[in-house]
Amino acid sequence: MFKYLRTQLLASIIAALILMLLSIWAITREYMIFAVCILVLVCFYMIYLLFWFWKNISEPIDRLTGFAAQIASGSYGSKLEERSDNEIGNLTDAINDMSEKVALAEKARTDFISQVSHELRTPLTAITGWSETIAYDPAVQGDSLRGLNIISKEAERLTGMVTELLEFTRIQDGRFNLRIETVDIAEELEDAIFTYGKLMKQAGMDVHYDPPAKELPLIPGDPERLKQVFLNLLDNAMIHGGEGKMIDVSLGRDGNYVKIVFRDYGSGIPDAELPHVKEKFYKGSSKNRGTGIGLAVCDEIITRHKGRMEIRNADGGGCMVQLYLPIRSS
Repeated sequence: MFKYLRTQLLASIIAALILMLLSIWAITREYMIFAVCILVLVCFYMIYLLFWFWKNISEPIDRLTGFAAQIASGSYGSKLEERSDNEIGNLTDAINDMSEKVALAEKARTDFISQVSHELRTPLTAITGWSETIAYDPAVQGDSLRGLNIISKEAERLTGMVTELLEFTRIQDGRFNLRIETVDIAEELEDAIFTYGKLMKQAGMDVHYDPPAKELPLIPGDPERLKQVFLNLLDNAMIHGGEGKMIDVSLGRDGNYVKIVFRDYGSGIPDAELPHVKEKFYKGSSKNRGTGIGLAVCDEIITRHKGRMEIRNADGGGCMVQLYLPIRSS
């Protein structure tokens, strides 16, 4: 066979045309037996061409499509075995090279984020500590005190962003682990609401908590990571749904899962952006400040608990986040 697919296809088309012309010539000369033999040969040849097309073009393209989808989902650096020395083989080499370069770029980005985040933690801690210390000085009053409070609040916000970035690098590096133990999910959720409640009251928001109708069984989980998810979702509800001045939180059982619902009464999320809100660094049309990885980290934590996190717009306005955590470890 020829090396390149286009040459093989051209040769196959020419051969098929020659056979068709021979059959027409035989029919016009009334060589019926010869014409029938040629037509049968053409039929077998077309069947062979279909099989060849499937084996050498359709199947490899399907394989490359699946591999490209794996890379798009985050499997950077993986490679596909080259099985042919033609255009498909060249395409395979190009995709493998792209995968390797994307993996190197992703590693460089992760290393950069990790290094910058670590470098920022020390000065931010110093800024927060000194601003709070100076604020206790009775001589600091008026606009000076107000300025110090702004500095302290912004430093805390940046510290939170740095923490999110470090969590992101741990996920990327495979250093993101859970410490599974038996957890009272109602107690963890209520502690998170109590912890964040004062801040939400200062922002003029009310939290309505609907506890489970019956006592829930203990579930396997990492209490610190789960509390991190709860606090992050409460923070998101306060930031993005603040105009609604209300956050609903409910806890209950849904089959073999514990179901936790967070619902705000803000403007919601544009429908076109909903499929992407859990992607890393995705912020959509939101004008609020942040890294865009908080929901990605939350989704990773819930997924590692063998659960799922669903986000949608609520009926009547606002956004709703539903968490499903398995009652028994699978």
